[in-house]
Amino acid sequence: MNPSAPVPATTAVRAATSARGILFTLAAIQFTHIMDFMIMMPLGAGLMRVFTIDPHQFSYLVAAYGLAAAVTGFAGGFFIDRFDRKHALLGLYAGFGLATLACALAPTYHWLLAARLAAGACGGAASAIVQAIVADVIPAERRGRGLAVVATAFPLASVLGIPAGLFLANLFEWHAPFLLLATLTVPIACIAARFLSSLPAAPVRTHPGRQMQALLSHPVHQRGFLLTAALVFAGGLIIPFMAPSLVANTGLAETQLTWVYLCGGAATFFTTRLFGRLTDRHDKLHVLAAVTAVAIVTAVSLTHLGPTPIGLTLALTTLFFITMAGRFTPALALISNAVEPRYRGGFMSVNSAVQHAASGLANLGAGALVSREATSGRLVGYPLAGKVAVGAFLLTLGLAWRLRAAAPHAARPGRHPGVPAPVVAD
Repeated sequence: MNPSAPVPATTAVRAATSARGILFTLAAIQFTHIMDFMIMMPLGAGLMRVFTIDPHQFSYLVAAYGLAAAVTGFAGGFFIDRFDRKHALLGLYAGFGLATLACALAPTYHWLLAARLAAGACGGAASAIVQAIVADVIPAERRGRGLAVVATAFPLASVLGIPAGLFLANLFEWHAPFLLLATLTVPIACIAARFLSSLPAAPVRTHPGRQMQALLSHPVHQRGFLLTAALVFAGGLIIPFMAPSLVANTGLAETQLTWVYLCGGAATFFTTRLFGRLTDRHDKLHVLAAVTAVAIVTAVSLTHLGPTPIGLTLALTTLFFITMAGRFTPALALISNAVEPRYRGGFMSVNSAVQHAASGLANLGAGALVSREATSGRLVGYPLAGKVAVGAFLLTLGLAWRLRAAAPHAARPGRHPGVPAPVVAD
């Protein structure tokens, strides 16, 4: 058979169907991971009341997940490329399900904190492998759309998961959403075991320490890590206290929080695919800059809200959801395109560590900036958190520009190779 002959239509259709199946399976895994992280935010007001904790202590519950994920993500950078992606993902996802069940059964604040650490350790590392698989199986010219499909887990968690979790929490207390999540991991793990293809590890002859040294010392990788940190830090200053602030400062009832996540998630579900197409068709830095400009205006408005009609509140929070999710698609496509395939698993693992560490530090920073007034119960310091976030938004654009300068092909639409990585001696 002539190797230059076109691929038969039936083969192309099967390949496309297989790719879609893999992406939707990975999106289901991300759905539970993201919902597990996000469900803490709307439960914040209730958890502070049940455990008699202050906003600073609540920020530990949010930050614990990210900081634990950062530790395991960095450790994974040493060896993750030496394992079959499918087997590594399934093992970590099983640990995530068990840790989420432990969250549901936690009797005290400190037990819940320990369970959050375990969930973050497994869930964060699994999320890194998901991103590596997307970069492995989806060609660069379609990678923005591939990342967008997996990113739909975020709006789906908002539209379906969080409203359902809040409904269960209102009926059966805060334990119920975590029990729902732990239950969902079982069928999703079975589907992943059945339909995900094995992705054997690439032959690696270098010592893990030398490979990690090469990974960390590469200038393009360093710029990618810094971009990821700034990207996540900006949102991490605002998101943890958005729901408690809406209740305490704008007068929204806890039962009305469902509408915030329902509207924001529904809008984001449709716009995420749009951002994926724009990312593939245009310079990724330009797409990121346009979305960030709107995100800055929205973040400042949201963090300065006082008593506000529910219609205006929902409009602002929905736009906030859209822009926060919209920033990730062009930024992650830019980063993943800049990495050579043989370093991709280790890079994504360390990049996940950077992402979760930045999120955890931002959550702690927000907890230090935000406090509750003893008399009125209002949360103060939230506007300051918004102003610091604006600085992080602008820093994100500066770092994305530096990454594009080092790897111009990574930002352009169309087919392109990865950035050459340094060769490490055996």
